[in-house]
Amino acid sequence: MSARVLVVDDVPANVRLLQALLEAEYFEVHTAMNGAEALDAVQRVKPDIMLLDVMMPDMSGFEVCRRVKSNPLTRYLPIIMITALDQPEDRIKGFQAGADDYLVKPIDEMTLLTRLRTLVRFKFLLDELESSIGDELLLDTRIDNSENEPARVAALLNDDARNAPLCEWLRDQHRLQAFDEPVRLLDAVRNRAVDAVLLEMPLRGHDAMRICSQIRSLEHGRQLPVLVLMDNMEQQNLVQALEICASDYLVQPVMVEELQARLNIQLRRWRYIQRLRANVRQSVTLSMVDPLTGLYNRRYFSTHGRAMVEEAAGRGRALSLMVLDLDFFKKVNDTWGHDVGDEVLREVAARLKKQVRRLDVICRIGGEEFVVLLPGADVRVAEQVAERLRRAIAERPIRVICDGREHLLNMTTSIGLASYERVDDTLESLLKRADEALYRAKQEGRNRVIRQRAA
Repeated sequence: MSARVLVVDDVPANVRLLQALLEAEYFEVHTAMNGAEALDAVQRVKPDIMLLDVMMPDMSGFEVCRRVKSNPLTRYLPIIMITALDQPEDRIKGFQAGADDYLVKPIDEMTLLTRLRTLVRFKFLLDELESSIGDELLLDTRIDNSENEPARVAALLNDDARNAPLCEWLRDQHRLQAFDEPVRLLDAVRNRAVDAVLLEMPLRGHDAMRICSQIRSLEHGRQLPVLVLMDNMEQQNLVQALEICASDYLVQPVMVEELQARLNIQLRRWRYIQRLRANVRQSVTLSMVDPLTGLYNRRYFSTHGRAMVEEAAGRGRALSLMVLDLDFFKKVNDTWGHDVGDEVLREVAARLKKQVRRLDVICRIGGEEFVVLLPGADVRVAEQVAERLRRAIAERPIRVICDGREHLLNMTTSIGLASYERVDDTLESLLKRADEALYRAKQEGRNRVIRQRAA
């Protein structure tokens, strides 16, 4: 896995050891010897992950971590603290500063590499999602206003006294769903009723690793935070859990403060992914949909229309295309204003949608110009649909409001129609013939349908 790793340690021997280990695994390694250098390198190198020592002379790793995580531009940079400080309060302090993991020296190489790869995969996922939305929307997405909101936490734990304080805290701070059967937990995940899962390994009477992998097989469970409570720290068990399914791990007996810190980190990351995905969907919609009418726009028409023509050619299917232009629409804007003109366009769009099938595609490609693609419709069917659309506009006045009063506007549309006829037909040739037919409809008196055949 190729990724940029920033190693921060004030002991040159430690830096060289980590650099040799990581470069042998084909990581691109950058180094910093103190906190100030680390903060500069984060901006300059833009690493995918940071390995951060805690005890440094100028600035502690805790402070470096807090500064990186407080910056909206670097808040989701994964940070693994690597230190000789092995007291529980030090570990909790690291997580509260925002660290994604806290490993105590001497480091087990396999555990470090496994954890590093897991967090880098997460970073790559974020990079892919972030690249799909604009910078302004991305900055808004990074600001988390839901950090302290209670989460829906599903727990499948052994019925031990040592887990009682954890469950009590979860009930107090979050919405705990305690399950005694894996099938019910999986149903909750499948129904998107879970924000995080707490799972104990080993789990009496069940294969916890299999349950965890089943969670990951569900759509909602793919990036869902899964925190594993491990009864021992055998390297093989830990590495297997991290590689297969676990987002994070805690070692029994678990301190409530550590659970709180680790869960908060996972929920912050999960909620950020959800916001990113929602904004990616919004960005895609905005790039393909006309905001005024809710119809598809010219970009969608160009992309989807070419695919429909290729399908018609490849499968020998019928395809028709029509161009509609509202008659004397400029007069509406000049007389009543653009707000009324927008009302007319919205109403026309609504009427058009009611007259076509679900598989038909309606696009607004200009001010008052619309295109309709009719897959599977031959000339005879297309002419019937075009006539139906013409009547839908002409036979009933459009109600608009101007200066607080209701008015009725009589509108008509001219329609040019073309069908797929030749093996060398393209979207552009169909559109050209439909435009020529539209021009004839305008010349011959408007409010009519004209078809243009291939030469």
